[in-house]
Amino acid sequence: MNFLIVGPGAMGCLFAGHLKRAGHQAVILDYREDRAKFINGNGISLEGVGGDFKVRVNAVTGKPSGKFDVALICVKAYQTDEVSRILASWLDPDVVVLTLQNGLGNLEVLRNSFGDGRVLGGVTAEGATLLGPGHVRHAGRGPTIIGPAGPDHGPAANIVSAFSDAGFDIRMVDGVENLIWGKLIVNVGINALTAITRLKNGRLPNIEGTHQVMKEAIGEAVRVSDAAGINLPYPEPVERVEEVCVGTADNIASMLQDVLAQRATEIGFINGAIVREGRRLGIPTPVNFTLSSLVEALQDSYQDTVSL
Repeated sequence: MNFLIVGPGAMGCLFAGHLKRAGHQAVILDYREDRAKFINGNGISLEGVGGDFKVRVNAVTGKPSGKFDVALICVKAYQTDEVSRILASWLDPDVVVLTLQNGLGNLEVLRNSFGDGRVLGGVTAEGATLLGPGHVRHAGRGPTIIGPAGPDHGPAANIVSAFSDAGFDIRMVDGVENLIWGKLIVNVGINALTAITRLKNGRLPNIEGTHQVMKEAIGEAVRVSDAAGINLPYPEPVERVEEVCVGTADNIASMLQDVLAQRATEIGFINGAIVREGRRLGIPTPVNFTLSSLVEALQDSYQDTVSL
């Protein structure tokens, strides 16, 4: 299959590298010419649980040439609206758009641009850390689930086949909204806490203070999801988040990677999404409001931090 990977971050490079190594075509779309030039000259370097290897992958900064079967959206949630408008004017009408992004709202934005029939959603528990341009540590393995499933030889089935070729644990389901909420609650329990404390995932359940805040944030998110009519894909949300922390113990969460690099974060689409939905549904969310406010304060003060 021919994939257009939109975004050269940790997940984009992880998927592009493994798909290309498995014999599929993968082109990375970037907005920075210097980074695209670096990837074109040096390829993608992967290390970690998926193996250590380097593979050549083409990167472009403008409208890509060639025929694509799938556009895999790997940008930050706050970039989805702009990216969807650009891609809608570039892509052929038969190209399927797949999002595996964090946060709430990406699926709806893409459906507004491309229509329900062309958009697939999904979640992934793969953990990856960006070490530099095109250089990724594969820090943890986990399942990837996409949907709606559609026909046996339809787009979702073809994507599952390609990702399986590349060594990923992947399956398809009929609906993904509940799964997206399930992944959202995992991120609610992990990302903001890592960004504030600068701890790796595996340490969060082992420190009393972070563990307690984690449980409170998850509890608020579950009450909001219940009020929204969501059926979470696991019975015990706190236990699920703890399992993810253990499974990705050495991973530097994406929000912490953003803070360390002094970039904008996805806080407004994760903990902030719980706050907004809570207000809409009349559910108090003071812990998620506090976590959101603290991460936003970090973003707003990158140039003001004190070092000894």
